[in-house]
Amino acid sequence: MAYINYSRDLLDKFCMDAFQKFGFTFDEARIITDVLIMSDDFGIESHGMQRLVRYHKGIESGLIKIDAKPEVVFETPISAVIDGHSGMGQLLGHQAMQIAIEKAKTAGVGIVSVRNSNHYGIAGYYARLAMDQGLIGFSCTNSEAIMVPTFGKKAMLGSNPIAVSAPAEPYPFFFDASTTVVTRGKLEMYNKMGKPLPEGWALNKDGHDSTDAPDVLKNIVAKNGGGIMPLGGSSEVSGSHKGYGYGMICEFFCSILSQGLTSNFVNQGGKSGTCHSFVAINPAYFGNPEDIEKHFSKFLQELRESPKAEGQPRIYTHGEKEVAAVADRLANGVPVNVNTVKEMVEFAKFVGIDPKEYFGDFEAEESQMFSGNY
Repeated sequence: MAYINYSRDLLDKFCMDAFQKFGFTFDEARIITDVLIMSDDFGIESHGMQRLVRYHKGIESGLIKIDAKPEVVFETPISAVIDGHSGMGQLLGHQAMQIAIEKAKTAGVGIVSVRNSNHYGIAGYYARLAMDQGLIGFSCTNSEAIMVPTFGKKAMLGSNPIAVSAPAEPYPFFFDASTTVVTRGKLEMYNKMGKPLPEGWALNKDGHDSTDAPDVLKNIVAKNGGGIMPLGGSSEVSGSHKGYGYGMICEFFCSILSQGLTSNFVNQGGKSGTCHSFVAINPAYFGNPEDIEKHFSKFLQELRESPKAEGQPRIYTHGEKEVAAVADRLANGVPVNVNTVKEMVEFAKFVGIDPKEYFGDFEAEESQMFSGNY
């Protein structure tokens, strides 16, 4: 499937313009755009521009409330619970992590859980917000049920990603991963490309291995059964119970502490109900932050310099590939799937901005691509 490279600045302008046209303020559009751009910058295509259609549909259907008024319903010096009242996930996530950061600066740790939210993008964005303040950041979120528990055949948990970020040199530590083998967004990308799923990713409605992306996605939406396997696949021999357990840990911090909807009830009855969790930890409460960062950096370097497997030129630590991806996209542009560009063009038309201002005569360009003249 063809891709087109667009400059980061152009995609940034498009998102800013589109979300403001939707009714968000400049500052709100800035936060939403930053989350999406970071995803594509880091090479996490499933959560970048390709997510615009989800937000478009969510806002249009009323699932996402542009004028939502989030409410702190419980608070202590180190914790808080926010009811998002169906607001935009990125805005609620940003607000919650800022509260966690301020609590960590004054009390050593801040823990904030959010209920009644929507999809908030990549979990790593919020962990990085804390890390940029010299803190240790953690975030996780539940989602519509897509994970089939070990020995099950019906999705009961979300992709339930967990992200952690901490200061280090020469690269910050940045870990962001779903507790499923892959995310739903990755299935959507395979569906767009018309490619079969790799073995070991998904199950059909009867609980059997499936490589049919459209069928698996259809069953997830209709809640017919099946879905994506936990990390470790579908067998305890390969560690399925561990991915399932990590997903449960995420669920506890998100929906249980906030007393919100668990994944098996998210996105039902015209309400998202997604829940998130945010933690900021001040390393100064464990010693000199500079000494802790140096100690961590030393270990990360020892990992990179440890013996390599045959044929492998290097060992990466978490966050290195993202740094390289950002440099590549700044130099060469962000690759966007043609089908995602189509969605962006429709998004532009819906909010009343001219898609040609951003994407030129995309329809003609697309025609050339598939006529063999591109």
